[in-house]
Amino acid sequence: MEKIVMIIEKSRDHYGAYAENGDGIYAAGNTIEEVQADTEQAIDLIKSEFPKEQWPASLREDYEIVWKFDTESFLQYYGNILTLTGLQRITGINSKQLSHYATGYRKPSPKTVSRIQDGITRFAEMLNHVRLV
Repeated sequence: MEKIVMIIEKSRDHYGAYAENGDGIYAAGNTIEEVQADTEQAIDLIKSEFPKEQWPASLREDYEIVWKFDTESFLQYYGNILTLTGLQRITGINSKQLSHYATGYRKPSPKTVSRIQDGITRFAEMLNHVRLV
């Protein structure tokens, strides 16, 4: 199964997305959910308006969409769920530094992005094992 990797980024007034590996697949919306719906509409439009040989290769077979955020957009979007103090506990990165990444004042290094990703993955795995009684 092919994977269409959609990169989500936040602009001043909306979210946008583009396919990392599929020319011509773009989307936008006020929320991530709107971006996801717009992506499906963009794919449907490509499939209905162009002959199959002009589709991006990833659309010619069964595919799944994989969503990736840039760090700034992730921190902004999930900021109302995961506080910077909470993210500091999860990632070990100072909340003031995370704030700089969330506002775009600074860009994290690849090593720091990896630390954030690893911390979030560990937290998600921990939550996945929680059972309430």
